[in-house]
Amino acid sequence: MLKIMIQRKFFAIIPKKWCKFEKFSSEARCSSPGNKGEGGGGGKGDGGGVGDGEPKKEKNSKNKITVVEGDGIGPEITKAVKTIFDAAKVPIEWEPVSVAPQLDDKGNMIIPPEALESFKRNKVGLKGPLMTPVGKGFRSLNITLRKEFNLYANVRPCKNIEGCPTPYKDVDIVTVRENTEGEYSGIEHEIVEGVVQSIKLITKEASMRVCKYAFEYAKKNQRKKVTAVHKANVMRMSDGLFLNSAKEVAKQYPDIPFDEMNLDTLCLNIVQDPSVYDVLVMPNLYGDIISDTCSGLIGGLGLTSSVNMGDEVAIFEAVHGTAPDIAGKDLANPTALLLSALMMLEYLGLNDVSKKISSAVYGVLKERKVRTQDLGGKSKCSEYTKEICSKL
Repeated sequence: MLKIMIQRKFFAIIPKKWCKFEKFSSEARCSSPGNKGEGGGGGKGDGGGVGDGEPKKEKNSKNKITVVEGDGIGPEITKAVKTIFDAAKVPIEWEPVSVAPQLDDKGNMIIPPEALESFKRNKVGLKGPLMTPVGKGFRSLNITLRKEFNLYANVRPCKNIEGCPTPYKDVDIVTVRENTEGEYSGIEHEIVEGVVQSIKLITKEASMRVCKYAFEYAKKNQRKKVTAVHKANVMRMSDGLFLNSAKEVAKQYPDIPFDEMNLDTLCLNIVQDPSVYDVLVMPNLYGDIISDTCSGLIGGLGLTSSVNMGDEVAIFEAVHGTAPDIAGKDLANPTALLLSALMMLEYLGLNDVSKKISSAVYGVLKERKVRTQDLGGKSKCSEYTKEICSKL
């Protein structure tokens, strides 16, 4: 009887929900990449090349970068990055904005228009961690930004760092995560009290695009293999579509070895021997899980760089939390945001200064003399920052 009630309730609300769903679906459908290269325009480097080539910029002018300090420890680690960049005389100009949500005239929560305009104008951004209340009805600001600028690929290189030992050796994995749909599409509704339905949206265009990005990345950064991660054995239509898209793209890159693996099998194997994996491409939710797992293999999210790539806008970010318990105490580790900022410099074509800062960062970590508490040290954020600056 309950099953019949649920079915009736669901089909009764379809006409009411369809307009909203159709609008979302049309926005989620991805335009084809066109003639742009979806790969590592910045070269391999320490952070891994990313991007669709260099953003347009005037000659002899500084690159203007939109910067979001974020919440919790965000302002402290952003300040550290700025200090190091100043010491290295990086030719960029910061344009700080706030993405704290506001109410529009209809009572909807929106990102401030001036922040959106800044990203649209500058095309490149650096973002600290943002806080979203759990189970409070607020949509994640991170997801909102990805949707707003169609940042379809999240790229996270995870590689062992000398001086930061873990039980795992020879880790060099890049996760490429589809960033706009899947379980994070936000299509949810309550059918009857106590019964909620969430729709997983997978489109061929989005799947093809992110898989093409993964292969282009592998090609331009001399990677060994691309692996598609899925659960097509259970979700035969949605994950099956993603897997078939990956296979179709793989045919265009015969020189790059390709294989596919079930999510659960990958989780088992990657913690046994991560060295057998190289570039992983997968739908949204799986990418969220696996990319964090790979971060754990090299020492945690505090050492992991990340970028959200779109056709027009790229936002480089720290993927760890806001750590409110240590906010304002000068205890935060700025490494993740700093490494993401180095990826940004490569994306901008500023490879020389990126290598200069990278050498200083990895030199400090290798020496193990000055490091923050999360890495087993006793140094403050400001002391760690100062040590990096001294090596410049």
